[in-house]
Amino acid sequence: MSDDASEIQAVSKGPSNKQTVDPVKSFLSGGFGGISCVLVGHPFDLTKTRLQTASPGTYTGAIDVVRKTVAKDGIKGMYRGITPPILGVTPIFAISFWGYDVGKRLVYSFTPNRTTESLSIAELAIAGGFSAIPATLVAAPAERVKVLLQVQGQGGHASYSGPVDVVRKLYAEGGMRSLFRGTVATLARDGPGSAAYFATYELLKRKLSGEPVTLSNGEKAPAPPLSVPAIMLAGGGAGIAMWGLAIPPDTIKSRLQSAPTGTYSGFMDCARKLIAADGVKALWKGFGPAMARAVPANAATFLGVELSLKMMDSLW
Repeated sequence: MSDDASEIQAVSKGPSNKQTVDPVKSFLSGGFGGISCVLVGHPFDLTKTRLQTASPGTYTGAIDVVRKTVAKDGIKGMYRGITPPILGVTPIFAISFWGYDVGKRLVYSFTPNRTTESLSIAELAIAGGFSAIPATLVAAPAERVKVLLQVQGQGGHASYSGPVDVVRKLYAEGGMRSLFRGTVATLARDGPGSAAYFATYELLKRKLSGEPVTLSNGEKAPAPPLSVPAIMLAGGGAGIAMWGLAIPPDTIKSRLQSAPTGTYSGFMDCARKLIAADGVKALWKGFGPAMARAVPANAATFLGVELSLKMMDSLW
């Protein structure tokens, strides 16, 4: 890689070679990444959700969803329900990247006699999987609100004036339990998905940046910084890895969170009824839009993370 001004240091500076970041920086950089992700990826996400939740025959495919949505509501219709992701995804990504760093610190704490500070891909996957636990506490209700706003106006779904109206009506309907419907499904999606997400990003970073430089004293210096295109490529690859695993539980989550109260008793009941009605292939509804979204949205996510880390490193 070249070392011109377009290059970005992939790991925040610190006093050791441990692959950790200052907790405040990891939190804030994740928030920047989340905003970037939503702005780029929301139209794809809306298309995915409508395909996942619509009755059979409503749409012929992703292009049909876009065509009918734009015909009815204009381009702004593709951004229906964007407020909850902006308000929810920003802290979700902040918590996720902070949780990922906490996960890495836990790996270090459980391996005190390690011979190298460099974490293996398996260790990074464990840290990534851990990140989903704190993030789900925010993600589950935010996803519930987002899904209901995305599917309104689609055959028989209730109408809401906005996110606050959704929260108010859900709470009136069933309290916090109703607001947090789909928490298990969200964790089932994000646990393995986040493990693949962060591990793949780190793996691609290593492949793209080359080997660490050996100094004259025999120690290893960090690998050269990544260029902007390389960061975007690694981020896009991470998104593909995540959604390759996450679509089936995400489909169940969307069905569970958008269905009228009493339709399903839980995650497994939703999965069973969905497969019984439409076959196993129903679990993969929305796969095309999700994968189309994965590359640009997650390229934007990691670019936002790395740029903000570089900015913060220059400030403190």
